[in-house]
Amino acid sequence: MTIQTADPRALRDAFGAFPTGVTVVTACDRDGNPIGFTANSFTSVSLNPPLLLVCLAKTSRNFATMTGAQHFAINVLSETQKDVSNTFARPVEDRFAAVEWSKGSAGCPVFSNVAAWFECAMEEVIEAGDHVILMGRIESFDNSGRNGLGYARGGYFTPTLASKAVSAASEGNLELAAVVERRGEVLLLGDDVLFLPSIDAHDGNPTEMLEKYLETSTGLKVSIGFLYSVYEGKSDGKQHIVYHAVAGDGEPASGRFLKPDALSGAQFKTSSTADIVNRFAMESSIGNFGVYFGDETGGKVHPIPAKGAKA
Repeated sequence: MTIQTADPRALRDAFGAFPTGVTVVTACDRDGNPIGFTANSFTSVSLNPPLLLVCLAKTSRNFATMTGAQHFAINVLSETQKDVSNTFARPVEDRFAAVEWSKGSAGCPVFSNVAAWFECAMEEVIEAGDHVILMGRIESFDNSGRNGLGYARGGYFTPTLASKAVSAASEGNLELAAVVERRGEVLLLGDDVLFLPSIDAHDGNPTEMLEKYLETSTGLKVSIGFLYSVYEGKSDGKQHIVYHAVAGDGEPASGRFLKPDALSGAQFKTSSTADIVNRFAMESSIGNFGVYFGDETGGKVHPIPAKGAKA
């Protein structure tokens, strides 16, 4: 696509292919009230002098305050702070009531439990199309050692959890599967005994491999979404990675779409499949999904909020 034919939404989506961290930029207005907004357009600039930058849209309701501020802070969110990102990405009146914070030496709000924070003096405000670049000279900072929260293609990810999935792919046999959803129903194979569509993985990109298999076997357009489950199968000796996926319209060439909350009496090929389908039914009903890490008998579900960060 040439830049002449690219619409802003398509260009924004292309920018979103680059994984970033997630920050909340904070400052105080002239009356001393704290303000803040979620941003992932942040980068380090220089060690000597210590500089960083963040981009701010000219349409932001914080534009006048931020461009007129003498100081601002960058709070690099940790992987447990998706809810903080969501709060500061939405037009919530009292955003700061939802987070524990204190004032830095220059008076800017600094959050607790972040991966790192930087308090800066405003070095320069640079015009940049429909945004401005806030260049900050770092006056104080702290690095907690916590892992940062990631963001790519409109969704969050946690680098440590992603690395576990990569490790699973490198150890022994690996099976890829998908919870393929369409309008609240899930694609299941089998007649009397139900199971998820799956494929043994080989060298290559696992999501591309799985997507190609699903589209070939079903004849439908399928889009792979977020990581849904990573577990060790003690009964079959395999590592299992399950993704959430969305299918397009049409009759599948194999399998059928069934409502997961209507399968209480169904027989599944494995107890793990039953657990995955039951968890998906529950999470769909409340609109809050998670990624599971563990084995067939026990593990932990890490929440994944549905809303994305704002640049």
